[in-house]
Amino acid sequence: MPLELITIPCLDDNYAFVIANPDTKEAALIDVPDAAPINATLARTDYRLTTVLLTHHHWDHIDGLPDLDGHEALTIIGAQADKHRLPALDIAVVEGDIVTLCGEEAHVLDVSGHTIGHIAIHLPASKLAFTADSLMAMGCGRLFEGTPDQMWGSMLKLRRLPDDTQVCSGHEYTTSNAEFALDLEPDNPDIISRMSDIAATRAAGNPTVPSLLGLEKQTNPFLRADDPALMAAIGMTGDDPKSVFAEIRGRKDRF
Repeated sequence: MPLELITIPCLDDNYAFVIANPDTKEAALIDVPDAAPINATLARTDYRLTTVLLTHHHWDHIDGLPDLDGHEALTIIGAQADKHRLPALDIAVVEGDIVTLCGEEAHVLDVSGHTIGHIAIHLPASKLAFTADSLMAMGCGRLFEGTPDQMWGSMLKLRRLPDDTQVCSGHEYTTSNAEFALDLEPDNPDIISRMSDIAATRAAGNPTVPSLLGLEKQTNPFLRADDPALMAAIGMTGDDPKSVFAEIRGRKDRF
C-alpha cells in the first residue's frame, strides 16, 4: 500500500509534506517552514511523527523545527554537505544513500543549484519525489549558490524518474512560473491548457502541488532546455542545452 501524502500550506507560499504509513501509523515530515499548521494537521490524525527530513538550509524550510510537538524525540535527516548550516542531524546523507521512511525505501539525490547540498528524496514504491526548491511546478529554484550547469544536471537527474511520480515541491509559485513558460512559448498548446487548469485549481483554493512529473516534462521549460521546439522559440536552435538552460534561468530572474 502506498504511503499517504498530506500537503500542508505554511507561511505565505510554502508547503510542508507529511507521509504516513496507514498500517503502522508512523509519519515522516519533509521540511518545516512553520510548526503551527503542521502540529494542527497531525493532531487531527492518529499518526505518530517520528522523522523529519530537511532538503536544504534556507530558513523557510527549517525554522519551524524547534516548535514541532515532541521535536526532542524526532530523528532528523539532512545532507552531509549541508550539515554545518542545518539543525543538528541524527542521520547525514549523501547522493546514493537509501533511508527508510515509514517503512519504505527513500533514495537520496543531490540536486544542488538553488543551494549547494540541496537534496531531493525519491520514494519509488509510493511514486513520490520531494524536490523542495530544485524542481518546482512549472519552474525551478533561483540559483542562489550553484551554477546553471549544476542545476541543469539536477534537472536531468529528476527528469529520469518515472512519469507517474508526484513532484512535491516547496512553494506555490506555479501561476507565475506558468506565465513565464507561456511568455517563452506563447503558442504552446500544452502550456496554454495547463495554465487554464492552474487557474481553476487556484480559484478553488487548492494547491497546485504535487504535480505529475510527466506533465512537468511536457510543460516545464527548465526540464526542456534540450527540446528543439523550445530552443527554436527562444532563438537558440542547436545550442548546448546547458547554455539554453542558463538563458532560460536568466530570463526568469528578470521576468
